[in-house]
Amino acid sequence: MRRDVNKSTNGGEPALVIDFDDTRLLAPLFGAHDRHLARIEQRLGLSLVPRGNRVAILGEAHAAQVARAALEDLYQRLKGGLEVTAADVDGAVRMAEAEPLDQLGEGFGAAAGAGSDNQPVPAGSKSRRRRGAAPAKGDGARRRTTASEDTLINTQKKLITPRSPTQAAYVDAMRKHDMVFGLGPAGTGKTYLAVAVAVSMLLEETVERIILTRPAVEAGERLGFLPGALEEKVDPYMRPMYDALYDMMPGDRVLRRRDAGDIEVAPLAYMRGRTLSNACIILDEAQNTTPMQMKMFLTRMGDNSRMVVTGDPSQIDLPAGTRSGLHDAMEILDGVDDIKMIRFGAEDVVRHPLVASIVRAYDRHDQGSSGGNK
Repeated sequence: MRRDVNKSTNGGEPALVIDFDDTRLLAPLFGAHDRHLARIEQRLGLSLVPRGNRVAILGEAHAAQVARAALEDLYQRLKGGLEVTAADVDGAVRMAEAEPLDQLGEGFGAAAGAGSDNQPVPAGSKSRRRRGAAPAKGDGARRRTTASEDTLINTQKKLITPRSPTQAAYVDAMRKHDMVFGLGPAGTGKTYLAVAVAVSMLLEETVERIILTRPAVEAGERLGFLPGALEEKVDPYMRPMYDALYDMMPGDRVLRRRDAGDIEVAPLAYMRGRTLSNACIILDEAQNTTPMQMKMFLTRMGDNSRMVVTGDPSQIDLPAGTRSGLHDAMEILDGVDDIKMIRFGAEDVVRHPLVASIVRAYDRHDQGSSGGNK
C-alpha cells in the first residue's frame, strides 16, 4: 500500500490518494456497495472516491489524515485474516481520531507527501525526513489500531479487538494489573471485554477458573416471587454474563467448564467467606453493591488472581438513600498501587450510534439539573 498527494480529478481541492497492493481485499475493505467508505464519509464529512486499487480522499486535511489512517487500519485487519464489519469501521475511525495529528502518519508508513519529492512511500516504511532533521514527535512509536497485536484477544469462537482507545487501554490494564475498575456508561464494552480477557486467560492456563458475579438487584422494578430452584431464581440476573460467555465459547464447552468448576457464575452473596485463588474474578454492575458488599468482595482476592470491577456510577438501582459501594471504592482506592481505574465516556459507546447520543443527552440533563439545584 502507498499514498501520495495529487490534484483531484476535477482540478479542485488536493486529494490524499492511497494505492492498495492486494486488490482481493478491496471488496471487504470498501464493503458491499461501498458501504464502509460511505460510513467513513458520513463520520468525517469528506468524500472517498475509489477507482481500481486507488482511493482518493477529498476534504479537510486533518479529516483526510484520519480517513487514511482508518483505511490503513482496516486494510491491515484484512491482511491479518480478520473480518471488517460496520462496527470495525467505526472503531478504526474512533482510534484514528484519538491520535495526535503528528502521529497519524506513523505506524503503517509515512504521512502522505513526507518525502521531499512527494513520491509514494511503501507501507511499513519509517517516516522519511531530510538528512540531519530532528525526529518528529511520533518517530519510533507505532500507532495503536484495532489490528494491534498487543490488544487482540483470542477466544474459542472469535478474535476480539478493541474499538476505541479507552477499550485498548482497558485490555492492556487487565493484562498488566491485578485489579482493574472499568467505569462508565452502558454500551462501552466494559463487561464484554472483561469476560473476553478472562476466557483468554483460562484458555492460556494463566488462571485455573473464571468467577463471574453481580449483585442480585432489580433494575427499578419488583419481579416478585420467582419459581424454581435457587439457581433458576438467580439465573435472570446472571444472564448477561452467560450471553458474553456463549459469544466466546461453544455452548457445550461452557456447560462442561461450568460443571467442572472452571467457570462459576453466581450472585455476589455467594462470595462471602471465600478466598478466590488462581482465578480471574469479575464483578459486574458494581454500582449496585453497598460499601460493605464491595469491601467483602475486594478482600476475597487470593494468590495468582486477577480482579475486574465494572459499573456505571450513573445507573444505581439501590434503594433511595443507600450509598453505592462503587462510589466508595472509587474514592478510597484511587491512587493505590497496582489498582487501575479506566473511565469510559459516551465516545466509547460501541452499540448503535443512537446509544452514544442518548448517553450524552442524559449527561447534559444531569449536569443541568445539578447546576439548577446548587
